[in-house]
Amino acid sequence: MDSIVSVASPDEIAAVSAALRSLPNDNSALAALWKIYGAQPVRLLRTQEGRSLSRARYERALEFMHGLEPNGRSDWPYFLYTAGIVTQLALSSHLLDVGFPDSWCARHVGLHVDRSLAYANVTAFGYDCPETERLMQVLSPYWKWNQQNVVGGQLPDDGGFTPDTVRALVCGLVDHVCHVTGHARSRGRARGRPS
Repeated sequence: MDSIVSVASPDEIAAVSAALRSLPNDNSALAALWKIYGAQPVRLLRTQEGRSLSRARYERALEFMHGLEPNGRSDWPYFLYTAGIVTQLALSSHLLDVGFPDSWCARHVGLHVDRSLAYANVTAFGYDCPETERLMQVLSPYWKWNQQNVVGGQLPDDGGFTPDTVRALVCGLVDHVCHVTGHARSRGRARGRPS
């Protein structure tokens, strides 16, 4: 799946983010992303099926958040891999909710959480947090943090993030998904905390 999606450098992603912020709030920003990422344009159509799938993705994101708990596994690459999974599940919840087809997301977004955030922000997600954008660049594509993909013990650049910072940024993003989609957090989950 990942080989289908062209890769952009962090500098290109930063330029895309800046350009998108300067565009009017209409479909021109979405069209610009399709062009930048070489994605096939798609008609966004909200459906009950999309809404149900959105809810299921949000719930899965909450389940995976246990891997970000302070007393969880202390392996840094695994922590970042889990952060990528949580983020992608949460952002895809929004994308599905606004009408992106799941198959389109798999083909054109893949495991690039930076792209998920960009597509979300041009479809009324409204999450303007430079540190979260930077984290998305570090995590993307998040498969690179899976221990099976770490070659010779060489880890990708973690951007200087700490577990507490990553946890706070991911929790803030998931809370925003909850607010935007209207999906309720499970009882027993404290706001802004993994459990």
